[in-house]
Amino acid sequence: MELRHIDIANLSVSSANMRAKGKAPDLASILPSVRTRGVLVPLIVRPNGGEEIFEIVAGKRRYHAALAVAEESGEAEPLPCAIMAAGDDAAALEASLIENVARLDPDEVTRWESFTRLVKEGRRPEEIALTFGLTELQVKRTLALGNLLPRIRTLYRRGEIDAATVRHLTLASKAQQREWLTLLDDENAHCPTGAQLKAWLFGGASIPTSAALFDLASYEGEVVSDLFGEDSYFASAEAFWTAQTIAVDARAEAYREAGWGEVVILPPGQYFQTWEHERRTKRKGGKVYIAVSHRGDVAFHEGYVSLKEARRQERGDSTGKPQRPEITAPIQNYIDLHRHAAVRARLADEPSVALRLALAHAILGSGLWTVRVEPQRAMNDAIAESVETSPSETAFDAKRRRVLDTLGFDAETRTVSGSYPGEHGLSGLFMHLLTLPDEAVLAALALVMAETLEAGTALIEMLGRHLKLDMAETHAVDDVLLDLVKDREVLDRLVADVAGEQAAAANARATGKVKRKIVRDCLTGQNGREKVERYVPRWMAFPPSAYTERGGVGTVARADEVAALFASPETEPTREAA
Repeated sequence: MELRHIDIANLSVSSANMRAKGKAPDLASILPSVRTRGVLVPLIVRPNGGEEIFEIVAGKRRYHAALAVAEESGEAEPLPCAIMAAGDDAAALEASLIENVARLDPDEVTRWESFTRLVKEGRRPEEIALTFGLTELQVKRTLALGNLLPRIRTLYRRGEIDAATVRHLTLASKAQQREWLTLLDDENAHCPTGAQLKAWLFGGASIPTSAALFDLASYEGEVVSDLFGEDSYFASAEAFWTAQTIAVDARAEAYREAGWGEVVILPPGQYFQTWEHERRTKRKGGKVYIAVSHRGDVAFHEGYVSLKEARRQERGDSTGKPQRPEITAPIQNYIDLHRHAAVRARLADEPSVALRLALAHAILGSGLWTVRVEPQRAMNDAIAESVETSPSETAFDAKRRRVLDTLGFDAETRTVSGSYPGEHGLSGLFMHLLTLPDEAVLAALALVMAETLEAGTALIEMLGRHLKLDMAETHAVDDVLLDLVKDREVLDRLVADVAGEQAAAANARATGKVKRKIVRDCLTGQNGREKVERYVPRWMAFPPSAYTERGGVGTVARADEVAALFASPETEPTREAA
């Protein structure tokens, strides 16, 4: 996160803040401190529209205390803020929840509202539990409040019904909840609560005939009616369940004949949790879930899949079998940074391309266009050193120094972007650029565009292919990459690449250390191995490819995003047109 002091007039409370709604915050405990020392703990904010407009994710009380002090004194000091990335609503909700739960536990209904929003943003109950130091059961119990009628939640929030009663009501059907509210409103009726409520919901053999899924006219068991003939019950619970089970199975078979791929009959008493599922049509693999309550009521939920299945469908994995990625995260990091270094080194030589790329960024924006320099964060020191000493990075540093010299900057400055040393800031830099010829300005623009080019994106693939980049000219496989490869199947493919299929087969049972040595010997021409020139692993090339069918290679996935743009000569942009 970036730390900055922001004018109080440019701040507002975010809807992601869990205390954004409801009564005004209690400032009694913090107002004296803010009057004396100001706001010391940074607010958590994120961009909201304009360049300097931010919304408060966490820190609503500090913000209102600062507003109160500003109104008293007539002066408003800028507030310290930690700026998080825009657009991640789940992360914003978590930031707000973590801070507020640490300060003062919200009521459980407020927590349910926030947890439900996190589930909709893609968080699983177990992830929510880890984030907030709760058990998964506690999270699921909170989420189960979603099964309640809104009025019951309101009564619970006000403290008019206790937690034990609410726990049992979450297991009740909507019809049972309405019946319970009717008893609650009737001054002359006894409304069961706590343990009595559980007995009222699940006890005895008082199964009403309204719960029957089968035709009562064909039922051979005994039915008992009340004195008024308005309500009737099954005299034998066992006979009822025998007939009800047959009827449920018949309805399930009817769904299957209607084309539903799967019909799931939940165990008796298990409630269908909508927050654990997503809507899907029959054509897109939606299932039918049949829920049977302890009282015999049957509910049909058509067109749902579990959240886990929904995420798997989005990834295009229909097998349900977990796939181990072909490469590890450090290898992907190594690949992304080396490819990024090669592309930006070439981009610095292409001012016309950079100019148009800058225009695209200005129109649509990107994760880096603020403007900020790509930080090239490596997962370990070995990857960092490999990239820093690579031919591409060395060539780019030489181009950076030439531009720094042309602009009159210190040649040892780490970046051109954001490094203007003049005392007049943006205006002074603009005046200086007016004195430079077009060639110098375009060279500087190309280098700044390369400095702010985001690593690990589909744009790297697009540029590498458009610029017809040959990674063999700038990259050689080093020990860092070979030491990162632990996968036996991938190592076999690397050996086959440089030493041939016969050598790979002969060493199939060898250790990873032996296989890495074979690859090193082939690349250096040592120990009797023929030297392989200009070797580039498949992941590094433009376009890239994978060694196995397992996938999990980020560069290949991003290549698929842009493949359509290069599908034909008519759709591929030419260097002359650019």
